[in-house]
Amino acid sequence: MKPIITASEYASESTGPRPPVLLDVRWQLGGPHGRPDYEAGHLPGAVFVDLDTELAGPAGSGGRHPLPDPEAFGAAMRRAGVGQDTPVVVYDGGQGWAAARAWWLLRWTGHTDVRVLDGGLAGWTGDLSTQIPDPAEGDFRPKPGALPTLDADGAAALARTGLLLDARAAERYRGDVEPIDRVGGHIPGAVSAPTTANVAGDGRYLPAGELAERFTALGAGKSGEPVGVYCGSGVSGAHEVLALEIAGIPAALYPGSWSEWSADPARPVATGPEPQQGPVR
Repeated sequence: MKPIITASEYASESTGPRPPVLLDVRWQLGGPHGRPDYEAGHLPGAVFVDLDTELAGPAGSGGRHPLPDPEAFGAAMRRAGVGQDTPVVVYDGGQGWAAARAWWLLRWTGHTDVRVLDGGLAGWTGDLSTQIPDPAEGDFRPKPGALPTLDADGAAALARTGLLLDARAAERYRGDVEPIDRVGGHIPGAVSAPTTANVAGDGRYLPAGELAERFTALGAGKSGEPVGVYCGSGVSGAHEVLALEIAGIPAALYPGSWSEWSADPARPVATGPEPQQGPVR
């Protein structure tokens, strides 16, 4: 199953015999809470899901957005009406990061029928609603581990033996700026691959062939070497994992990402535009 769905495809399925459960995951890094925008207008039937409290655990040693407790995540999904066998469609305000995070978590916990609305809210041309739905309780029971993950040691090893992609902006990868975490730079050996290159100007994912060309040029698919992704805190990295899936390339996610890695002064940090360039400190 494709991990994305167009607005027209969703509109058709929403009136069919198995309408998807629709989740609104509007969120911005450091921005205002998405709930007020949701209440001001959302796709009809969409249930709001809060990334910071329902799609992540409390910030701490595991990073700014560590994986949520599976049972707490399952309870949040059931409240939203998600069932074991119900299709799910997720959207956000258009950046795609938050929707991809929800997609990845559902897939990681064993849900097999979940897609991201390509282009997010901006791609929807139908009416919006201010009615807050009250869905029937779903029966989804999470079974974590359906998608691969990396911890800090695994990410460091993959950067040496396979391909580890850094999904953050290039200036953060280089260490030119670091607006959030303790120090700028990247995991030694990681390759810069900003998420902005996964999408067109309208926020929709590039075609599978173009994404495959992009990731092949970055070193993916060589002799079956494993691929991993990290970002700032495991949110935009999910966007990259989704783009890789569209391209037909499986990839593991390092959920703790740079927020976990950089918090430990004992871990090495490389700077500059190349994987090993610059002082490692």
